[in-house]
Amino acid sequence: MRICVAGAYGAFGMKHLDALSAIDEVEVTSVMGPSKDKIESFAAERGIGHAATTLDECLARDDVDAVILATPTQIHAEQAIACMKAGKPVLIEIPMADSLADSEAICKVQKETGVLAMAGQVRRFNPSHQWIHNKITAGELKIQQMDVQTYFFRRTNTNAKGEARSWTDHLLWHHACHTVDLFQYQTGGQAKEAFGLEGPHHPELGIAMDMAIGMKAEDGAICTLSLSFNNDGPFGTFFRYICDNGTYIANYDDLFDGNMNKIDLSDVAVSNNGIELIDREFISAIQEGREPNSSVHDVLSAMQTLDKIEKSFG
Repeated sequence: MRICVAGAYGAFGMKHLDALSAIDEVEVTSVMGPSKDKIESFAAERGIGHAATTLDECLARDDVDAVILATPTQIHAEQAIACMKAGKPVLIEIPMADSLADSEAICKVQKETGVLAMAGQVRRFNPSHQWIHNKITAGELKIQQMDVQTYFFRRTNTNAKGEARSWTDHLLWHHACHTVDLFQYQTGGQAKEAFGLEGPHHPELGIAMDMAIGMKAEDGAICTLSLSFNNDGPFGTFFRYICDNGTYIANYDDLFDGNMNKIDLSDVAVSNNGIELIDREFISAIQEGREPNSSVHDVLSAMQTLDKIEKSFG
């Protein structure tokens, strides 16, 4: 499998490159980035044969079988559609778009072309959340409440590496997207109720810096989600699963019980790296000619819920 990574030297482009290097019979043959000098230097350092500043140039190559988009959210829909129309399966880093309309456009083109398109909902693949999902599927756990905190300290427009960003991130359409999709995935359907509250908007960035979201599943389970770009302290996302048979705390790829005893996840998946696991699913689905877990159609309900939450803001 020969892969193009677009947005290669960004924070998550590099995470995907590192993940792909751990997967047998996969080669990154092309990378794309906005700066000619920077992307060419980056490709040379990594031993990658082709570098370009436009996705079209990468899509025209015979040595590109599939594409991973780790580019700015605002161009995900346009680029994903270009990949599918070029016949190249595409994995879109979360979120697949920052509006319901763009998400629906991606799904429409996927149906028209039949080319595989997957949304990068990595929480489905983190071993911690997989462990919970397996217990739910086996009938051993039922969620009563998910309490989630997503906290950063980003009062300037910077990325996960602390570098200046050319586009604006969003608490709802990016960071809440993780939890909205995960809550629906773990409870087995679209939230029947969803609402949100916004704090003040940043005077320069134009986005809410604090947010609270509530959801309720068909089976009565609820989710409370707090998000902030103002948190001056440990950052990341912390999940507390309050269940009928225990309480569990997940932090990315680690899982603890309610008394902070670590749970062994070594038998959950072939890796403890969620990015690697989502890339493995993408590649396997292409090779096996099947719908991937986290296909764009499967994730569309999360985008519908995000749209409903956005419309609830006063």
